[in-house]
Amino acid sequence: MKETYTYKYTLSQQELAALRSRRAAARKRRERRRRLLLGAAALLASAALLTGGALWLLARDGPAGEPAPIPPAGEIEDLTEPSAPPDIPASAPAAVPAVSPPHQAVQGPDTARLASEIDSRYAILIDLDTGEILAQKMPGALVSPASMTKILTILTAADHIGGLNGTYVITQEMVDYCRSNGCSTAGFLPGEEVSLTDLFYGTILPSGADAALALACYVAGSQEAFVELMNQKARELGLSSSARFANCIGLYDPDNVCTVYDMAMILWAAMENNVCRTFLTERNRVLPPNGVREEELDLSNWFIRRIEDHMPEGLAVLGAKTGYVSMAGSCAASFAQSRDGREYICVTAKASGGWQCIFDQAAIYAAWAGR
Repeated sequence: MKETYTYKYTLSQQELAALRSRRAAARKRRERRRRLLLGAAALLASAALLTGGALWLLARDGPAGEPAPIPPAGEIEDLTEPSAPPDIPASAPAAVPAVSPPHQAVQGPDTARLASEIDSRYAILIDLDTGEILAQKMPGALVSPASMTKILTILTAADHIGGLNGTYVITQEMVDYCRSNGCSTAGFLPGEEVSLTDLFYGTILPSGADAALALACYVAGSQEAFVELMNQKARELGLSSSARFANCIGLYDPDNVCTVYDMAMILWAAMENNVCRTFLTERNRVLPPNGVREEELDLSNWFIRRIEDHMPEGLAVLGAKTGYVSMAGSCAASFAQSRDGREYICVTAKASGGWQCIFDQAAIYAAWAGR
């Protein structure tokens, strides 16, 4: 018998309408601020032309009263909130990254502080067009990212493969590793030669640990060496200093942690990478039988397929990666686009179940993403 699920927003329709009205007013305020900033920039540019080398010297040496750069939102934690949940240890307080991150989102006066509106313990919604955090719930707390880790896995792999023409043979050791750790797999068999394209699909669509391990070994020779590349990539992205990764799969490990803000930055970078975007936005791929495997493999991204019925009109999730370990609950990182082309990223963690994770994300998009 087919199961049916009834989606119930945590907020009433009246509350949602009120939130949307506030969001519309907030967007108008942001637009006014943007115009003011553009006007100020134009005035500064005119001043630079008038004063010549004076401003050049200031730019070179820096004025004594120059404000400190705004750190990533993953570093800006509300002091009334704990720095990390009790079941995820944080080895050190987050610090400003040593590198300039390629992407950065900041809190604004209209950033919503989520609480009981959603079941997920941690959440963040970012408007990629403005770089503003629209809504958040403990965005700087360290969490176990579970299989959301695989977004960084494919992003790291994409940096090093130089093309998708290669293949890799699945080993018995990989299959045994996945089985002994209770990992989800794509279903590849020992001795099966798999294309890089299908390894990417296998890593994302069914969250296959076998495919992720094969990618890691193809790129670096071992998972351990590949994890070093992952952490190097994390530093390049300017993630919080406490973010660190211990495996390419997302198995729970005290040293496999980051914030939901960090994961949003990882997904942002992945969606701007043409290779990663292809695999993150695919819904389904069927692999035919071959000389080793007698049955076809049906690889699907069920999160994208399931959330579409619950998204507000005019907004669609185009790419996503879910995760689950008992320490992290159900989590997901998703990329959505509105009908007029505005783009958003939402990351949630520690939901009580897979469907609740979907409902939380849909509710956040419905209440806070502009339309």
